[in-house]
Amino acid sequence: MGKEPGGNVVLIGFMGSGKSTMGIRLSYQLRYALEDTDRLIEAGAGKSISEIFAQEGEEAFRQMETELLEKLAEKKGQRIYSVGGGTPVRAVNRPLLKKLGTVVYLRTRPETVYERLKDDTTRPLLQGEDPLGKIRRLMAEREQAYIETADVVLDVDEMTAEQVVERIAMCVR
Repeated sequence: MGKEPGGNVVLIGFMGSGKSTMGIRLSYQLRYALEDTDRLIEAGAGKSISEIFAQEGEEAFRQMETELLEKLAEKKGQRIYSVGGGTPVRAVNRPLLKKLGTVVYLRTRPETVYERLKDDTTRPLLQGEDPLGKIRRLMAEREQAYIETADVVLDVDEMTAEQVVERIAMCVR
């Protein structure tokens, strides 16, 4: 199912799918370092993702993302990478993500994402009219990219955090 035993794990999925939360838990379980690509980009740029989008535009951010994946794909080791929800959408990133490690897609229903994030005012997508409709549309647009990138697809809505972590851990042992 996975690639090389003991290799990196790459968590992909829509915002609110549990990438950060599962990454932390998986980090403890496997004793792997956890790296969030959005945080790495912010550290490298010296500004937040929001500031990058506002000052330089989405395309500049997406280019930073691709450049980071190229660098990370050259590293060996045992890490868990949590990547931004839009990362697999850019076609050039898909083979880089696969090269990086075993790619696990945490798939959720739009309603689950909405329930988890409805009170989060830091997410621009959820502000304004019909956030659930926006979530549904974006998830539908991204689904094929997620599927094409993933080595493993986990439907996590009905799973406990422990079950998700255990399933991912089995894929990389």
